[in-house]
Amino acid sequence: MKPNNTRHIAMRIQILGVFFCLLFAIIGLKAFHLQVFECKKLSDRAQQEYERPIVSAGKRGVIYDRNLNELAVSIHASSIAAMPSRIENVKKTAKQVAKILNLNEKELYKRLSQSTRFTWIKRQVAPQRVSAVAALDLKGIELVPEFSRFYPHKTLAAQVLGFAGIDSKGLEGIELYYNKEIEGVAQEYKIMKDALGRGFDREAWAEEPPKANNLVLTIDRTIQFIAEEAVKEATVKHEAKSGIAVVMSPQTGELLAIAHYPEFNPNAFTKFKSDAWRNRAVADAFEPGSTMKIFLAAAALESGYCSPKSIFYCENGKYRIGPNVVHDTHSYDWMSIQDIVKHSSNIGAVKIAEMTGKKSLHTSLKSFGFGEKTGVDLPGETAGNLSDYKKWRPIDVGNIAFGQGLSVSAVQLLRAVCAIANGGTLVKPHLAKSVIDSSGNVIRDLTPEKGPSVISRNTAKAVAEMMHMVVLEGGTGTNAALNHYKVCGKTGTAQKFVNGSYATGAFVASFVGFAPQENPAVAVLVVIDEPHQKAHFGGTVAAPAFKKIVYESLNYMAIRPDDMLMASTFDEKEEKKR
Repeated sequence: MKPNNTRHIAMRIQILGVFFCLLFAIIGLKAFHLQVFECKKLSDRAQQEYERPIVSAGKRGVIYDRNLNELAVSIHASSIAAMPSRIENVKKTAKQVAKILNLNEKELYKRLSQSTRFTWIKRQVAPQRVSAVAALDLKGIELVPEFSRFYPHKTLAAQVLGFAGIDSKGLEGIELYYNKEIEGVAQEYKIMKDALGRGFDREAWAEEPPKANNLVLTIDRTIQFIAEEAVKEATVKHEAKSGIAVVMSPQTGELLAIAHYPEFNPNAFTKFKSDAWRNRAVADAFEPGSTMKIFLAAAALESGYCSPKSIFYCENGKYRIGPNVVHDTHSYDWMSIQDIVKHSSNIGAVKIAEMTGKKSLHTSLKSFGFGEKTGVDLPGETAGNLSDYKKWRPIDVGNIAFGQGLSVSAVQLLRAVCAIANGGTLVKPHLAKSVIDSSGNVIRDLTPEKGPSVISRNTAKAVAEMMHMVVLEGGTGTNAALNHYKVCGKTGTAQKFVNGSYATGAFVASFVGFAPQENPAVAVLVVIDEPHQKAHFGGTVAAPAFKKIVYESLNYMAIRPDDMLMASTFDEKEEKKR
């Protein structure tokens, strides 16, 4: 071989050597860059190829009544999901799954034909349907563990509890108001896939989720049932539009029951109109009618302008105020404040209001909490309406005296009555007692502080006696009287104000009161909306329901009857004499 050829071959080898050295150096640098600087990015990208995260809402806490009876719980459920890219035969899969889950086959086919990596087919499916889908063993169809909210007593306290949605978020009632306190801890599950896209490693799904806190309510399941049965009976009997009953502890403001009729089942809330979900005892305002006369009496006594012995001329049934005429259902002449309340005289109420003065009356009504929200722990509370006294005309003063021209909520009205029952303290209505952990330890005490004093104990006692006279012979509330307990109450019948005027033949009948008169255990309000015209008075429509609720509740609570208490006190006095 010639020397020139030898040098040429050596030069080529050197050039190739340098080239390959540079190439390997470049590859090495690139590998170093990918392994060091791009490691996390590439790892995340690779993970996305073989892992699919699914976020499942956690298990919500239990809602208990005051005696730790379960009112709302979360149970295991499964949802059906799809990974369209893994489905081998979309048409066949859509047909089989749609048939089991009762879905539209064409719509499901469109969803499964899309290029999305994940889609829900149906959430929280019944166990038998889940088993049927699982038996098909279809590629690309996954069963995802979740929790479904369940209300074991169905319609009981439905408007109080509200309900949680498919994502375990509270949507109405207590479920919404205390959502943060009882919301479950969300969990992220990863579906692992092999190189062929087949799912595996679902063992993590069976792990017990973190436990959420639970909520204890002031509601008593038994008293709630009693109230619901009574208000349903009254509403149906009198062919009314709807009914409400509220039961409260006069001393603490604890709401023992809030009953509604018509009812709804929160387990299937989508099958009911949204109007049925509303807690009307909190969200709806109505004119209170003659129940307002007890607060008028309190204002008159507290102002010092009147005494329990003050008498007023009731004009024999007709009283003119400017161009307007106020009527009574019966003709009365001279009456005391006590008789005005007992017989529910509108003219007598107007005369009391005129003597008290609109400023004093307004101040007193405001102190009872009218015209402002109570702060009850439920969403959507109304403040009602109490206009500024400076805007009141003479006829407005008269109207407000017998409960027209202002509006209240049921909880607001009962709260004010509790101030008379407990000696003058304005309590705060509340539904939740405490937040507890899974072991029953109190995490947060929800009992509100004691409210302000709004009237003197003497005034409260005098008005309570007037309310007791209402249920005695000759009063408007005799249908609320009990044989063994001294009941205090007041009837209310208000013509409904609709679209700027009072509707003919449309009334709200109510009865509010408490028992026993000494150391009251329960305060109750019954409101029946638009009862049949032939029987639309509060004493006829609402008082019997009040009587049933009070009597059965006092018996359930083992409250000693007044006649037994009087006998016991007499025996004690006789024993001391000996």
